[in-house]
Amino acid sequence: MKLNLALLSVFTGLTFTIYAQMTTPVPFDRLNKNDSLLVVLDLQIGLYDLVRDFDPTVYRNNILAHAAIGKLFDLPVVMTTSAQQGPNGPLPKEILEMYPDAPLILRQGEVDAWDNPDFRAAVQAANKSQIILAGIVTDVCTTFAALSLRAEGYSVWANVEASGTTTPLVAATANQRMLHAGVSLVSLFSILCDLMRDWRDTPGSAQVLPWLDRYFPVYGFVARGHGAAIENGTLVPGEEQLLG
Repeated sequence: MKLNLALLSVFTGLTFTIYAQMTTPVPFDRLNKNDSLLVVLDLQIGLYDLVRDFDPTVYRNNILAHAAIGKLFDLPVVMTTSAQQGPNGPLPKEILEMYPDAPLILRQGEVDAWDNPDFRAAVQAANKSQIILAGIVTDVCTTFAALSLRAEGYSVWANVEASGTTTPLVAATANQRMLHAGVSLVSLFSILCDLMRDWRDTPGSAQVLPWLDRYFPVYGFVARGHGAAIENGTLVPGEEQLLG
């Protein structure tokens, strides 16, 4: 009887704890295009060969899309590489051509980008509290920088589609580590929609849909399909029933 009462007490306590967690409001930390900095972190052509948790063609598009977020929303951008004169190589020329005037920090030894004083100075000079980043590899370059930025009080969004590493297991472990530190793990489309907020804004549909057609074609083709239906479409028998 005493054991049953003890178990009941434990169960009741857990129930109240879970209920309290479920009913406690959780702030929605939203990206603000006026308070965001985009970081291109070691997305180097030599390190690209280490990425095994994505299809190579898809991943190439993902890293270019990550960089292009800054162009679409006119965000300040900081780029950095690690020992690029060696096998790591430089950033892809497509990214360098996007931002010929952005800070490019050439680290010569620091594994964690935040350990480099020039990188810290460039991030601090941007005077933004929200950092959007992606890097190769996820478990080192992305994770170390994200944790350091969190320790400094920044809000950090890690683009999980543009950070790559050696295996899915390694990626999952690194993502869990960042999640526990309060890093927001987000997709490309999530970042885009959070920065945009409203399709009627600027940038809005007029600017974002062509961008999506280039970098996120699954949604670009949704827009193409709708446009084609408006311009050329006629209902075939049976479709009117599907439309109510």
